[in-house]
Amino acid sequence: MKVSEIDTPALLLDLDAMERNLEKMARFFSGGTRLRPHYKNHKCPELARRQIARGAIGLTCATLSEAEALVANDIDHILISSEIAGAPRIRRFIQLARSADVMAVVDNPDTAAAIGTAARNARCRPGLLVNVNVGQNRTGAKPGVPALDLARRIAEEGMKFRGLMGYEGHVAHMPEGAEKISAYDLAMRALMNTKRLLEENGFTVGIVSTGGTGTYHLSRRFPEITEFQAGSYLLMDTDYKRTCEDFEPALSVLGTVISRTGNERVVIDAGLKSISGEHGVPLVKSVEGLKLRKLNAEHGIIDIVDPGVQVQPGDTIEVWAHYSDATVNLHDRIYGMRNGVVEEILKLQG
Repeated sequence: MKVSEIDTPALLLDLDAMERNLEKMARFFSGGTRLRPHYKNHKCPELARRQIARGAIGLTCATLSEAEALVANDIDHILISSEIAGAPRIRRFIQLARSADVMAVVDNPDTAAAIGTAARNARCRPGLLVNVNVGQNRTGAKPGVPALDLARRIAEEGMKFRGLMGYEGHVAHMPEGAEKISAYDLAMRALMNTKRLLEENGFTVGIVSTGGTGTYHLSRRFPEITEFQAGSYLLMDTDYKRTCEDFEPALSVLGTVISRTGNERVVIDAGLKSISGEHGVPLVKSVEGLKLRKLNAEHGIIDIVDPGVQVQPGDTIEVWAHYSDATVNLHDRIYGMRNGVVEEILKLQG
């Protein structure tokens, strides 16, 4: 299948760029700290298998449904990095943990107690990590004594305390330089000090899980990190590329020109239902002299900057994914491209 045969809007993946990204990160985490990539970036079981084949110890999932999808595709060794709360979801987690190696994080003693009760009723002993707030101020127990108290609660409830997680997401998109290094070190010292406190109080902290693509290169400053959760590196988008230049953008959306108004604008059939615009307006990839101005629900409005641009209704235009996580979430498949030809079609989690 050629590009001209793809029905639009469609999600395209440059396989060569993706494979270079895959290989680069795999080489970086080939010893010491291991890679546990974030599945939310691509939501594709086949790409998860390729990450595991290149040394990843498992996957990180943002949601319980992501973890369930991976287990359904015979992939386990999963860490769910967002808290699970509420009786229905706790029951689903316990059911999943009975059939696969799936861990979760907690930041609240009441949630730990609720999971403990459900686990005892199901005769299950799931593994839990304490999520520590290292500065992002989204979720997580406070470092130090509050995290220690939560580890104790996990043990009292009869569950397996597996370790600590601390996500320095507030650092990932900072420009490179001394300020970023200082912010990273501050976040990781809070996590390492908490680890030492738990160990001084008799806990074995087998897992110290951190990280995102924008801080991967700083992880060697803290050898106690056992696993790293980078995700965006594989597909990479133009938003992350602004502060993380080590990986190549590999994801784009293909749209068909459905209208041209003189030398003013063209309109494509790809809008907010197929391209995320929440982090900014994406860039046109395939044709110079065009500038995407606005995304409506079903349309992309593109200004003609160069009147000599030869695009007419029926032609196709590629637009870079500016925020890959949210763009992938709008599609059910990715067309894997090599040399302008569809080499494979990858199914995405629904």
